[in-house]
Amino acid sequence: MSYVFHRDTRADMPVVVRGEGIWIEDSNGKRYLDASGGAAVSCLGHSHERVIAAVRDQVGRIAFAHTGAFSSEPAEQLAELMVRNAPGRMARALFVSGGSEATEAAIKLARQYHMERGEPSRHRIIARRQSYHGNTLGALSASGNMARRALYQPYLQDWSHIAPCYPYRDRHHDETEEAYGLRVADELETEILRVGPETVSAFILEPVVGATLGAVAAVPGYLARVRTICDRYGVLLMFDEVMCGMGRTGTLYASEFDGVVADIYIVAKGLGAGYQPIGAVIASEGVYAAIHDGSGFFQHGHTYMGHPVACAAALAVQVAIREEGLLARVQAGGATLRALLEERFGNHAHVGEIRGRGYFVGLELVADRTSKATFDPALAMHSRVKTAAMENGLICYPMGGTIDGKSGDHVLVAPPYITTDDELAEIVERVGDAIDRAISSVSH
Repeated sequence: MSYVFHRDTRADMPVVVRGEGIWIEDSNGKRYLDASGGAAVSCLGHSHERVIAAVRDQVGRIAFAHTGAFSSEPAEQLAELMVRNAPGRMARALFVSGGSEATEAAIKLARQYHMERGEPSRHRIIARRQSYHGNTLGALSASGNMARRALYQPYLQDWSHIAPCYPYRDRHHDETEEAYGLRVADELETEILRVGPETVSAFILEPVVGATLGAVAAVPGYLARVRTICDRYGVLLMFDEVMCGMGRTGTLYASEFDGVVADIYIVAKGLGAGYQPIGAVIASEGVYAAIHDGSGFFQHGHTYMGHPVACAAALAVQVAIREEGLLARVQAGGATLRALLEERFGNHAHVGEIRGRGYFVGLELVADRTSKATFDPALAMHSRVKTAAMENGLICYPMGGTIDGKSGDHVLVAPPYITTDDELAEIVERVGDAIDRAISSVSH
């Protein structure tokens, strides 16, 4: 009997006991190929010696010191590394315990930025439908994941959600990708004007949408247009790179691919690779200066922010990514992964699209490839894929509600950056088996 309050209260959860490389083993001795790092977290795989040593060393020095009184060497070193390697002119990094906390801090930072500048009416966040920015109430208010919002709707802020950049479903047949991107980007300006520019604080988006859409990257020109619109109306641009950042798509920041710089970056998952809970908000020089030159005090905090052990782990992870050449590995391995997926699923009757970048790839599942018709949501196809995968010793990341929170299914593949070509081939083979078994279970 378990006394843990599991997410799924009726599930009989296997108990994990160890991990090595891209493999996880449970208490019954069953091994699982970790093809998603949980939720794109374990970018270095499991039991990386450099990170383990850094955690042990820091615990032996000092495990905790409150940031109201102290900074720490790991926090200082990690912040310098993050700021110096961020796009554009960034100034400071603030460390919290995960992605949701980081989004919450970024939303508060945007609000205080405008207050310090004498614009107290700016309180609205604009985000996109079919997005996900975290599970705390502020982050969930910004999120466009309808299924995750539904239960808590009475608690949530009445913020705006515009169209996602989702060409597979929404681009007109006679429309170029660029024209489509500009059309949906212009919804931001329309919404700013509708609610009043003087009320809008920030626009938040995932440069490559993760869990809710399944590795959907912005089309060329989209991010540049929203940057222009934000500048036109004095709205801060926030890139949520919690899932897609820190090397996951082959560049340290996913938005580097598009050459567009945000005012605030939100990162987590791959920042600490799961070795410690950590997330970060990285603020531009302009945003930081508004606080520093104004009240001088950011009205926000958590007990465990800037945690020395978490920062030491993340610092070791980030150094490993650089010194082990893992960004280049993700770029090369990403091309291999894409080729393997195209070979296996390029003509699959129930895979409508293969998309993503680097080691962040999604497969959209369809009942009919030609019409793009979805499976009946009652079939819970994503859950069937997950069950089949786990039975076959594979951890991937299937999700439902891809299109509107109810219809649509996809599978995310986000392996550790250390994954070899042979391991990629095994991942694709097992993903194919899981999808085929799931479809077979409803066709008989």
